[in-house]
Amino acid sequence: MAFQIPFKFSAPKGEAAIAERARPSKMMDYDQPLVWVVLILMLFGMVMVYSASIALPDSPKFSYLQGKHEYFLLRQAIFISVSVVAAYFAFRIPVAAWQKLAPLMFVVTLFMLILVLVPGVGVSVNGARRWLSLKLFQVQPSEIMKIVVVLYAADFTVRKQQYMHKLTKGFMPMAFAVGVVGMLLLLEPDLGAFGVIVCIAMGILFLGGFNMVWFGGIGAILVVVFSSIIALSPFRRARMFAYLDPWQEDNALDKAYQLTHSLIAFGRGELGGVGLGNSVEKLHYLPEAHTDFIMAVIGEELGLAGVLVVLALFYFLVKRAFDIGRQAIALDQFFAGLAAKGIGIWLGVQTFINMGVNLGLLPTKGLTLPLMSYGGTGIMINCVGLAILLRIDYENRVLMRGGRI
Repeated sequence: MAFQIPFKFSAPKGEAAIAERARPSKMMDYDQPLVWVVLILMLFGMVMVYSASIALPDSPKFSYLQGKHEYFLLRQAIFISVSVVAAYFAFRIPVAAWQKLAPLMFVVTLFMLILVLVPGVGVSVNGARRWLSLKLFQVQPSEIMKIVVVLYAADFTVRKQQYMHKLTKGFMPMAFAVGVVGMLLLLEPDLGAFGVIVCIAMGILFLGGFNMVWFGGIGAILVVVFSSIIALSPFRRARMFAYLDPWQEDNALDKAYQLTHSLIAFGRGELGGVGLGNSVEKLHYLPEAHTDFIMAVIGEELGLAGVLVVLALFYFLVKRAFDIGRQAIALDQFFAGLAAKGIGIWLGVQTFINMGVNLGLLPTKGLTLPLMSYGGTGIMINCVGLAILLRIDYENRVLMRGGRI
């Protein structure tokens, strides 16, 4: 919802003028509905993480957690608590400071992506090398890069505004930066994160006024590039063919195993679900039920009703990001406006991919559901990104009151 100050063509006189000046503004200092939606998603996600992970300590993979059925719940609660504190400090930083820090943050995060690939430094899990170990916890640089790309692309678009209609100066530098990130992510490998980052960068360039003819052509090239990556990679190609025919026996027992069990979970849930905690698929049938496939557990336990509630909450989140961005641009805060819309693109695209994978609309890809899936770095970066969004909204409100930032 865009907020506007009503303008009067003549100043009020006498006692009316005094009353007008003394009347406090009814506009809140922050977007309370947005804060509540974020908290609801995180707390609801924590409940579902507990439900989806309660049986994991009984499996051979997590035998070291035998008897600790609250392990993932407690860790998720810690992640959320730390993330809220980090979000508070991120909110205190002015948007102008984020803009100044964007290039440096991009370089530092790029260096972290390189460190992930160094043997003995990067941590490998399930064949993917995506984490850095910091003794007490692990950091996933690809998650950090998502918010960093939002800020960097917004800053780049504002600085290069006069060149947005030119391919060499308006697109190629950004394409080179994203290409380097993509190359590092493909070496991990993490095609899903690369896809989200490309969508963020292209979306911000599009909103920033990039030439439409070039944009269409580059979009077509990107389709060819991603198709080639899949075609030239045996395991990605096999996963794609399995996605096209998941119920074929060999596929259902191999590459499409997660997808078929996810679809079974949704089928069991029907309209109202089987009841919170009563999922069968989470009992060692559906892999990664507490991370990538948490939406399938929601569908099974809470049915279509639960899925629609989650969809509505994410819809509000993304729409509010675009509304805040539009208001910032109307106030001539172009970096803030593009950053807000970039955050909306990031959360919207990642949510769409995660839900699409769970529902069988997209090939299986390892992307978590923002704010809800189990994970420390993901939750923290989501909260920091939303704190920046709230800061942009806060500064919008200050400006609309006639104040300075």
